[in-house]
Amino acid sequence: MEQRIGSSSQPLEGAGFDPAFIPGLTSPASGRTEDDEPEKEPEVADAEESAPEQEETAEAASPSEPEEDADADGPVFEASDRRARIVADHRGVRLSLDDQECEFRWDEIGAVETETARFGKRYTVTVHTPDRRWYPIEIEAPARSRFTEWDEQLDAVLDAYFEEDAG
Repeated sequence: MEQRIGSSSQPLEGAGFDPAFIPGLTSPASGRTEDDEPEKEPEVADAEESAPEQEETAEAASPSEPEEDADADGPVFEASDRRARIVADHRGVRLSLDDQECEFRWDEIGAVETETARFGKRYTVTVHTPDRRWYPIEIEAPARSRFTEWDEQLDAVLDAYFEEDAG
């Protein structure tokens, strides 16, 4: 009779052990540190130190956010509980759970599915991508009556922004 020494199971891979396994879940880490920056000449460094003050006043005078939110007049769906949050608007769908966040533009979404628990107050929204990945998030509703309200709001957002391919 043969006996094996050690474990016969293979190491696990996936999002549970490596959040970078799911594209878009975490931002790529920058390999640069402050020590890697090229040294500047003193005259150039002095000019660059005074430049941020000018940039700050220019940003305060003409903020760029209103241009970005020009299409924000459309429907918005937002639901959250103590841990999870989902926002769907003109920019796409954003999911967050505790300190983890991911964002999907409308062209990155294949389908959006909702599900309610038979018992309890869990509302599940699942975002499906065209490459056969799915990202579910559960929101605990204050009351079961919120399910129909949330379904109507999410349907309005999907009707306004989500375009299904006909072919």
